[in-house]
Amino acid sequence: MNLGGNEVLIVVILALVIFGGSQLPKIARNLGSAQKEFKKGLAESKAEGKDEEESKSEAASSDS
Repeated sequence: MNLGGNEVLIVVILALVIFGGSQLPKIARNLGSAQKEFKKGLAESKAEGKDEEESKSEAASSDS
Protein backbone atom coordinates (compact mmCIF):
# COMPACT_ATOMS: atom_id res chain seq x y z
CA MET A 1 0.00 0.00 0.00
CA ASN A 2 1.80 3.09 -1.25
CA LEU A 3 0.52 6.41 -0.05
CA GLY A 4 1.73 9.57 -1.65
CA GLY A 5 2.23 12.91 0.03
CA ASN A 6 -1.22 14.18 -0.89
CA GLU A 7 -2.98 11.12 0.52
CA VAL A 8 -1.09 11.35 3.82
CA LEU A 9 -1.93 15.04 4.08
CA ILE A 10 -5.62 14.35 3.51
CA VAL A 11 -5.62 11.63 6.19
CA VAL A 12 -3.92 13.95 8.70
CA ILE A 13 -6.38 16.77 8.00
CA LEU A 14 -9.34 14.39 8.37
CA ALA A 15 -7.95 13.09 11.67
CA LEU A 16 -7.59 16.65 12.96
CA VAL A 17 -11.15 17.48 11.97
CA ILE A 18 -12.65 14.29 13.40
CA PHE A 19 -10.70 13.95 16.64
CA GLY A 20 -9.45 17.46 17.29
CA GLY A 21 -5.88 18.52 17.96
CA SER A 22 -5.91 17.73 21.66
CA GLN A 23 -6.98 14.10 21.20
CA LEU A 24 -4.42 13.15 18.53
CA PRO A 25 -1.44 12.73 20.91
CA LYS A 26 -3.51 10.40 23.13
CA ILE A 27 -4.61 8.37 20.11
CA ALA A 28 -1.04 8.16 18.83
CA ARG A 29 0.21 6.96 22.24
CA ASN A 30 -2.52 4.33 22.40
CA LEU A 31 -1.74 3.12 18.89
CA GLY A 32 1.96 2.95 19.73
CA SER A 33 1.37 0.93 22.88
CA ALA A 34 -1.04 -1.37 21.04
CA GLN A 35 1.56 -1.96 18.33
CA LYS A 36 4.21 -2.68 20.98
CA GLU A 37 1.93 -5.21 22.72
CA PHE A 38 1.10 -6.84 19.38
CA LYS A 39 4.78 -7.26 18.49
CA LYS A 40 5.48 -8.60 21.98
CA GLY A 41 2.70 -11.16 21.57
CA LEU A 42 4.04 -12.23 18.18
CA ALA A 43 7.53 -12.67 19.60
CA GLU A 44 6.20 -14.72 22.51
CA SER A 45 4.15 -16.97 20.24
CA LYS A 46 7.16 -17.51 17.97
CA ALA A 47 9.27 -18.43 20.99
CA GLU A 48 6.60 -20.86 22.22
CA GLY A 49 6.33 -22.43 18.78
CA LYS A 50 10.09 -22.80 18.58
CA ASP A 51 10.18 -24.41 22.05
CA GLU A 52 7.46 -26.86 21.01
CA GLU A 53 9.37 -27.81 17.85
CA GLU A 54 12.56 -28.37 19.84
CA SER A 55 10.81 -30.53 22.42
CA LYS A 56 9.14 -32.59 19.67
CA SER A 57 12.44 -33.12 17.87
CA GLU A 58 14.15 -34.08 21.15
CA ALA A 59 11.37 -36.56 21.94
CA ALA A 60 11.59 -38.05 18.46
CA SER A 61 15.37 -38.42 18.65
CA SER A 62 15.21 -40.03 22.11
CA ASP A 63 12.62 -42.54 20.86
CA SER A 64 14.98 -43.73 18.12
